[in-house]
Amino acid sequence: MTPYVAALFAGIGAGAVRALALGVVTTFRGSGVVNFSHGAIATWTAYVFWDLRTNVSYPFPFPGPWDAYSFGSDVRMTLVSATVLSLLTAGLLNAVIYLLVFRSLRSAPSLARVVAGVGVLLYVQAMITVRFEAASVRLSPVLPHGVIKVTNRILLAVDAVWLVAILAALAALLWLLSRYTRIGLAIRAASESEKGAALLGFDPDRLGLWCWVAAGLLAGLVGVIAAPMFELTPLLFTELLIPALGAALIARFTSFGIAGVAGLAIGMAQAVVSPLQRDLSWIPRHGARDGLVFITIAIAMAVVGKRLPTRGSLETGRLATVSRRPAPRWITSVLVAAVLLAFATLPSTWGSALLTSVIFTGLALSLVVLTGFTGQISLAQAAIAGIAGFSLSRLTMRFDVPFPVAPVLAALVAAAFGVLVGVPALRVRGVNLAVVTLAGGIAVQEFVFKNPDFVGDVSTGGAKVPPPKLFGLDLGLQSATSVYRPQFGLFVTVVVALLGIAVSNLHRSATGRRMLAVRSNENAAAAVGINAAATKLLSFGLSSFIAGVAGTLVAYRFGSISDASFNLFASLTLLAFAYLGGITSVAGAAIAGLLAADGIGFKAMSAGWSRAGIDFGRWELVVGAVGLVITAVRYPQGIAGVGAGLRSRLGRQPAERGAAGPR
Repeated sequence: MTPYVAALFAGIGAGAVRALALGVVTTFRGSGVVNFSHGAIATWTAYVFWDLRTNVSYPFPFPGPWDAYSFGSDVRMTLVSATVLSLLTAGLLNAVIYLLVFRSLRSAPSLARVVAGVGVLLYVQAMITVRFEAASVRLSPVLPHGVIKVTNRILLAVDAVWLVAILAALAALLWLLSRYTRIGLAIRAASESEKGAALLGFDPDRLGLWCWVAAGLLAGLVGVIAAPMFELTPLLFTELLIPALGAALIARFTSFGIAGVAGLAIGMAQAVVSPLQRDLSWIPRHGARDGLVFITIAIAMAVVGKRLPTRGSLETGRLATVSRRPAPRWITSVLVAAVLLAFATLPSTWGSALLTSVIFTGLALSLVVLTGFTGQISLAQAAIAGIAGFSLSRLTMRFDVPFPVAPVLAALVAAAFGVLVGVPALRVRGVNLAVVTLAGGIAVQEFVFKNPDFVGDVSTGGAKVPPPKLFGLDLGLQSATSVYRPQFGLFVTVVVALLGIAVSNLHRSATGRRMLAVRSNENAAAAVGINAAATKLLSFGLSSFIAGVAGTLVAYRFGSISDASFNLFASLTLLAFAYLGGITSVAGAAIAGLLAADGIGFKAMSAGWSRAGIDFGRWELVVGAVGLVITAVRYPQGIAGVGAGLRSRLGRQPAERGAAGPR
């Protein structure tokens, strides 16, 4: 029993860091937004604190000719002054984010708010990388530190005790403010009915601003006092936000006390996994610690799924329009022919960039089916694609399954996993579903991608995948004499073109019409005899199969596969650029591929900027994130949707009104 008690005590500090959940609950109560950038704000604040204390300089969170403001060598930055300035930075940064992004999205559908949150997250993470060059640093302790000896074998960190005490005090303070102050009661009223709160004289925008500032201060405080307990890296608090989101979900995004207790419990439970693995053989050897978060969220969904609250905002926005007719076939044929010609004539560097764009188009097509046609939000698509990639390696290297049987079987395995990840969609929707699928993607990454029993030995650079061969013809990218063969580009183009044709035909089929009906209104669809649950699961299965096919293309391209290609940020980036291109059409998926990082579009922009002496590669994620946020706020139909709208006004392309987005 002693090892378990010792592990529980050791997990107190990590559990207390889940105080990030308090900030998530605060932003949701004030504006109905699950702030995916909350952890990134904590990380930025921690780096600001480190820069102030170490270099006596203040980094700017926006592009410009100046990276930072130096206070001079004769200035001494004390602990108090650095802390105050860092917290003010976090509060101000959150205020700017709310005013520029989320204030105008109060009445937008859930998808627009999720995508905007992802865009802000990518922007902050990109600025951290630009300003601090992915540096891992150690901060001096802010809280009192040392060790309390409970018994000879049980030790308790002093800073962990202080962190728990601060968590409890913050949760109690937030509860008191929400229940016994005028502004707290107004925020509670606005979360139930913004229209009612406005009639009583409360401005929902101002209430939302106060909540975002408070959440920023909470994130900044956690970043400053908790970062010294870890090694500060650009992804530290973003990764810690995942269990914090689970805690907030358990608290139904309303209770500060439950969020704090749930976060502490998750952290302590994760710490107990290691001794349990030593004593219980049936517990998975790999991924159990982080996979526990998904299990917790899944249980929460099973218990309170249909009772999760929806904010009483005036959600009048609609998802992007879905065109009645696809683009003319001759246009599609010309584009495919142009891509095939480009692969045959472009040099290897440009051909590799075009290859990235075409494969990314295939990944984006999976979201066209799932989100564009059915209205389901998933942040696990990259993980699903990774399932197919690792399955392909296993099928070909261990069981000698030939091409093209192996990639089809691998995609079917991905489809099965996708249906499992989509089961919570039967109970939750909108932002809640995004959180659940995000946790599901993390669980797949931890339980599967890091498990050598499934992926084999990846210590030598990844799970190997032999090149595809059909009737003796080598379709692989590389050969013994060449590192780039255009044959592979031709093969990938044909596969993705077939996927695009399949998605286009699906849209016009009876199944596609059922998906659009569920997307529009589940109750109305059920009233006319459509099985909404079966339609959702079918959508998850079909989209996962498409993502799986694209995942096998990734594996064939590199000749090996590792979890780095299918991590959390890969899923977030996929959703972001699919939305930017236009998530309701095949054309939007093609535009998403054009704009993808390291794709042909970004390479062209990089070449243009390099002539002006600007290193575009350093700023490409910043530019993409800004474009994504602008699209989410101003043009929710994406680039392809804007073009379709213009054609509709000119009488060239009729379009139907977009159905209501996921709620």
